[in-house]
Amino acid sequence: MDLVTLRPVGEDDLTVMERFLTGPEESAPFQWYGWWDTGRWRRQWAETGLITDEAGHLIVALDGEAVGFVAWRKIVATRTSYYWNMGIALLREARGKGVGTRAQRLLVEYLFAHTQVVRIEADTEVENIAEQRALEKAGFTREGVLRSVGFRDGRWRDGVRYSVLREDVAPADS
Repeated sequence: MDLVTLRPVGEDDLTVMERFLTGPEESAPFQWYGWWDTGRWRRQWAETGLITDEAGHLIVALDGEAVGFVAWRKIVATRTSYYWNMGIALLREARGKGVGTRAQRLLVEYLFAHTQVVRIEADTEVENIAEQRALEKAGFTREGVLRSVGFRDGRWRDGVRYSVLREDVAPADS
């Protein structure tokens, strides 16, 4: 397989990210929610570089070329603890080649290496079998079905929740 890497979002990468907001061509069939706030990532990038203590975005690069992004956000579980919820969006030409599996595994390793969380979760639609396989190959465990959790394309959809715990991931060599 070609080299999959993650890197911070550069200004030139914003055009790749915006492809997911400007039409169903890249987002379909599971991520198209209609047109809305197509300038949000540019505003956030100008202010924070799309990485904060609460959330972040990194570019997925295939042999150095941007082919999508991974994102994470903080979920507060209790007054004293939190975990991350993460996701991925890949351009059509990068799908079905193992890129998503590798990128999601890299993000898990990054978040466990640089934050103290014990849990990372990811959600996908029940019908998104390819993403379920990618998550399982990346080391996630299926936890269950969330009924009518997301509204897309005129109807409520069931989702599947996955998680990976720090103890599930072999420590990286120092």
